[in-house]
Amino acid sequence: MLSKTFDKWNKQLVNAQITSRLDNFNSILYGIPGNQIHRLQLVQNNAARLVTGIRKQDHISPVLKHLHWLPISYRIDFKITSLCFKALNDLAPKYLSSLLIPYVKDRELRSSSKANLDKPKTKLKTYGDRSFAYAAPTLWNKLPEHMHKIDKLDTFKCALKTHMFQDAFKHVK
Repeated sequence: MLSKTFDKWNKQLVNAQITSRLDNFNSILYGIPGNQIHRLQLVQNNAARLVTGIRKQDHISPVLKHLHWLPISYRIDFKITSLCFKALNDLAPKYLSSLLIPYVKDRELRSSSKANLDKPKTKLKTYGDRSFAYAAPTLWNKLPEHMHKIDKLDTFKCALKTHMFQDAFKHVK
C-alpha cells in the first residue's frame, strides 16, 4: 500500500516539476539542433526512470509508451499543431490567425479539397523555418485529412495525440 502511494506521489511530483517545465514554451524549440533535443529527451528519460524505477540499462521506449508520454520532438510538434488548430478556429489571438493562409491553387486539383495551409518562403533556415508562420503549416499539412475536419479542441487534441503516439511508437512492442 505504501509503495502505491509513493508511486502516485512520485508521478505527481515528476509531472509538476519536470514534465510541465519540458512543455512550458516548448513551441519555441521547433527546429533546434538534434543534439539539443537529445539533451531534453535525456531529462524526460530520467524522469520516466524515476517514476517507474527501471535501470539505466533498460530500454526507455517501452516505458515512455507505457506512461503514454510523447517523446520531446513530438511534444513540440503537438504544441505547435494544437496552437495552429486554435488559430484556425478563432480560439487564439488574431495575430496568430493572420499568419495562417489557406493554400489556394490557380486551377482545380484533387488536392483542392484538402484544408492545407500555404507555407511562406523563408530566407533564413535558422530563424525563418522555425517561425510559427512556417512551422504550423508544415505540421498541419502532414496531418491526415480527417483531422482537418475536426471542430472541437478536445477532440482534436485527443486525435492528434493518438496519431503522434502511434507514429512515435510504431516500432515499439
